[in-house]
Amino acid sequence: MTTRAVVRQAVAEDAEAVAAVRRVVYPYKAMSPAAIRHIITVQSPGQRYLPLVAERDGEIVAWGSAGLTVWTSEPGESEVGVLVHPDHRKQGIGSQLAERLHQHLTEVGAIRVRTFVHPDGLEFARNLGYDGTRQMHFAGVELTSLPEQPETPAGIEVLTFDQVDPRAAYTADTIAALDEPTDSPMDSIEFDRWVEEIWNNPSLDRSLSVGAMAGDEMASFTLVETDGDRMWSGMTGTVPGHRGRGLAKLVKSVALRRAAAAGITAAFTSNDDENGPMLAINNWLGYRRVQTELGLLKTLDS
Repeated sequence: MTTRAVVRQAVAEDAEAVAAVRRVVYPYKAMSPAAIRHIITVQSPGQRYLPLVAERDGEIVAWGSAGLTVWTSEPGESEVGVLVHPDHRKQGIGSQLAERLHQHLTEVGAIRVRTFVHPDGLEFARNLGYDGTRQMHFAGVELTSLPEQPETPAGIEVLTFDQVDPRAAYTADTIAALDEPTDSPMDSIEFDRWVEEIWNNPSLDRSLSVGAMAGDEMASFTLVETDGDRMWSGMTGTVPGHRGRGLAKLVKSVALRRAAAAGITAAFTSNDDENGPMLAINNWLGYRRVQTELGLLKTLDS
């Protein structure tokens, strides 16, 4: 007889078990237990974030989370995510999590919800009222054979994040984020929250994250998050005044070489289907597609 899953709010001590389930569901997304612990325990008050786990016989078999999107000026935007270990699917656990998370979002004033699903989860999401908007491609590369590193342009100095002012990194990140393909603009990112959620995130490896500096200005950058011998490129961007100089290709190339020297064996990243320039850079670096996820939206009933 199969016991019904028990859904409860996640706590910091769940991080190891959640990370283990996440590695099975998303082998192409590197996120350490420390990073998950950070997600559970550090949130913006305005986010109204709710992290949940589902247990069966005392074992965590699924994770779900939802919260308002606080980095956009558009009111009522929110995000939800649900993942269930493959051995425990088709048993109503995903529906339990989704029902509670959608109820929470309605209670905190969400209007529109964004989520990403594997293609085999599309029917489940459509039954919940979601519809498609975009595709997100995930790619990986083994760090054994990388193309020759591009030359550094005149007037540019390449530094790791443990050598730069976080304010310079914040400025570059928030400017570059304005051009990210998305369903709502990332145009309301406060410095203190960025420091708490990005700069102080334990998964961010400042010794591997790289910025191309034009004097005191960060012209281009790539953020590197690590989990054991895997890395994740969380964000790569170039501010408009420095585009067309090959800086994104440069910082990613430097970061991958530094990661390989540090014992990282595989790197993963994601790109929206519309982000042609970054897709081209990743193809040049040797990234090959490992998964495509579908970006979906749902309008909540008031």
